Amino acid sequence: MASPDTASLLVGLLLLFHTWGGWASVEVNMEGKVEVYLGETAQITCMFTSSEGVGGRILQWFYVTESGEEQRIYYQDSMGNYADQNTRFTDRISVNSTGDTNVVLTIRDVTLKDEVDFICSISTFTGESGKGRTKLRVFKPPKDLTIKSGEQTGISVNEEELSKIGTCNVKNGYPKPNVTWYRNRTPLRNIPDKVNVVSTTTTESTGLFSIESDLFMRVVEEDKDSEFYCEVVYFVPGATNMIETDIINITVLYPHTEVNIWVESPKGKIKEGDTVELQCDGNGNLHFASFAIKRKDGQESSDSNVLVLNNVTRLDSGEYVCTTYDLESFSEITNSTRVFVHYLDRAVVTPKGSIVVAQGGELEATCNALSSALRTDKAWFKNGAKISNNNTLRLKDATFDTAGTYVCVVTVPEIDGMETTGTLDVHVKGPPQIMGPDVTQIESFETVDLTCNVRGYPVPKVFWTPTGQVNILSEEATGEGLRSVAQVTFNSDITVFCNAVNVHGNHSVAFDIKAILPTTTKSPQKIKKESNGVVIVVIIICLLLLAILGSVLFFLYKKGKICGRSGKKDLSKVKSNKDNIVVEMKSDNTEEAILLGVNGEKQLPSDQSSEYLPKQK
Repeated sequence: MASPDTASLLVGLLLLFHTWGGWASVEVNMEGKVEVYLGETAQITCMFTSSEGVGGRILQWFYVTESGEEQRIYYQDSMGNYADQNTRFTDRISVNSTGDTNVVLTIRDVTLKDEVDFICSISTFTGESGKGRTKLRVFKPPKDLTIKSGEQTGISVNEEELSKIGTCNVKNGYPKPNVTWYRNRTPLRNIPDKVNVVSTTTTESTGLFSIESDLFMRVVEEDKDSEFYCEVVYFVPGATNMIETDIINITVLYPHTEVNIWVESPKGKIKEGDTVELQCDGNGNLHFASFAIKRKDGQESSDSNVLVLNNVTRLDSGEYVCTTYDLESFSEITNSTRVFVHYLDRAVVTPKGSIVVAQGGELEATCNALSSALRTDKAWFKNGAKISNNNTLRLKDATFDTAGTYVCVVTVPEIDGMETTGTLDVHVKGPPQIMGPDVTQIESFETVDLTCNVRGYPVPKVFWTPTGQVNILSEEATGEGLRSVAQVTFNSDITVFCNAVNVHGNHSVAFDIKAILPTTTKSPQKIKKESNGVVIVVIIICLLLLAILGSVLFFLYKKGKICGRSGKKDLSKVKSNKDNIVVEMKSDNTEEAILLGVNGEKQLPSDQSSEYLPKQK
């Protein structure tokens, strides 16, 4: 390998030959720039040609310092090659040939300071020489792009100075990024007394750039809906990229120029009994605003933007006014709305109250209700069933079934729940009529409750017979007449009568009550125990009787008092009298009757009581 001094001498000789001989130069071709990301590897290619062809040559790489000097970093000739010592590229470069006329300089771990011009110098031993230059460009995309609103409580349109809208920050980019503010997709430029964008660039210790951009504006009312954001344009190898921040909105404070008042609830038409809420608001946006709602005649008022009317009536109808104040001009701003409360009076039934109709007679009644110019529907009901779809009730051939309470219902279809009612009591005059059969059969024990339902008009009077055994529990009027409930006390069969009478006649019904005799009942457990005891006693008695009879017969047998004669014997009667037992025996072959005592002695028939004499055949 040639020493640096030898290489310098060779270069000088080649230049001298070139000067004396007027030889042609070497042609060197290089890219104008090479772009690379920070920290990556850069490759710079040097391509050259010579009119002398391929021969011995000297290759040298230089970079241009900040002062403009060319600092060599690499040398190569036919004797060898080396990287110059004590340069910032000494340990990070290498040179490779990709052919006889192509040489590549590789730079590892590129830094921002590596962004300089690199020179490739080619010299031949015949005196030819040439140079080429390439600019190395280094890129680092920015990070941490943020946007922050510049206001916390709102910005007034009446501010004298420009107001700070927000701040955008972008950090650690290279080359320096460009920041542009946008409002509703429109870029903002500096306009005196309207828009001012102030950007500050900071060079970090790493050599990277950070930018802070503040937007100041004079806001207008329309900015309450505006969207603000920043666009950052930065460079990368071979391209230009763009990123946007999030969108921010601002709170714009502006005075009211008009107010509105409305019924918040209920929605739709208002009826008597509703709770009505009135609200008002202005078209401005202020932190502090004073509102008041008043009825035009001054009867109802509220020192806020809400007025609540409970259980309204038609008297609450009227005009309500909302008022606010312009704090800058100290003028009032008002607006009003009209509230109308619909009403529906109680239904009026003609004829009123109650009416009496003769059996077989006819009736016509009408029903109407005064309302606030709204259409009404009318219908008649009895016991929940609809009997007419209009305001007229017509009844023909009246019977007791016709009597009762008729209800007229008046409704307003346009307003849910708005209705009123009226009633008509219809009585059908006639003699009493007790509901049910004329005779009722009843079986009971000691007491029984009886009910008697009577209809007729005038309302019949009811009495029960026999009076001494009947206690009236209750009497209550019904739609058709009267219901009487009585309690009957008895210990034998009885007939009770319910009697009803009015000016038109009378009617009676009978209740035949059959008394049920009381029986003693015992619990199953007690009956079972007593039954078991009786069985045991009976068994014991039977055993004793059998034992006694056996003993007597055995005794007589031993004494020889029992004959062993053949023939049929008839034992007809046995009588026990104190200590004597008498047995009468008869034989088919003799008419003699022998009576034996317990002691075995014979007793003649004359000695016996006539009660025990044998019957003659």
